[in-house]
Amino acid sequence: MKNTLKKLASYKDAPWSDDNVLHDGQNVVVYKDGFPVTEGHLLFVPKKVECRRDITRCFEIAYEWGIQGVMDYKWTAFNIGINNGVEAGQSVMWPHVHLIPRREGDVKDPKRVKGGVRHVIPLKGYYDTEEDNKTEDNWKERYERYRMYEE
Repeated sequence: MKNTLKKLASYKDAPWSDDNVLHDGQNVVVYKDGFPVTEGHLLFVPKKVECRRDITRCFEIAYEWGIQGVMDYKWTAFNIGINNGVEAGQSVMWPHVHLIPRREGDVKDPKRVKGGVRHVIPLKGYYDTEEDNKTEDNWKERYERYRMYEE
């Protein structure tokens, strides 16, 4: 069964709320994420998508806001990312960039921090040893280790 979602005609058709607007610029709108991963999780949304530059600008602005948040001591680090396509986890079919502020202790297991975005695929973020990435023979052990930190 093919999993498809309808592409939106406008950013205004997306479920983000006008109540969550932090910045409404000429080309990009910044929203507070409705389901934040951490405090300060933001979405950078292009108003139009006619060329690659429209979404690239969202990355640039998200990076600038991320750096400013570090400089203002709001957070100590950040992740920036995009879910592009259903298989990558995109659920709102209008391009948008996530800025996820990071702070010490926001993940229970400090080993889960290493690898960062690699953890979007369970068990693939760990690469403490060469063996972790060469074989799936130890998958049960790795799965249990992963599950322990998800609870």
